[in-house]
Amino acid sequence: MARKAKKRRYSRSSGSDVESEMRRYKKGTAKSGRGGRGGRVKSRKQAIAIGLSKARKKGKKVPKKASKRKTSKKTSKKKTSKKSSTRRSTKRSR
Repeated sequence: MARKAKKRRYSRSSGSDVESEMRRYKKGTAKSGRGGRGGRVKSRKQAIAIGLSKARKKGKKVPKKASKRKTSKKTSKKKTSKKSSTRRSTKRSR
């Protein structure tokens, strides 16, 4: 069977944006948040995410962010026999 050619998920130029952000992170000058007000970037993953978001803003080929999935509880209906709908009144002892 012939294999399908794999598609490139990221453009090569987007890799250069991530690379430059990693350099800033290693140097200690990478800042997070709007206008760099969020403080210093402390993790490699955060630096990569910043580089990818910069590439997205420039319009380079980068996959979309993973959407947050809504967790819905599945309600399983149990088969129960319904009794008469009249309530039994409880007598209060005084």
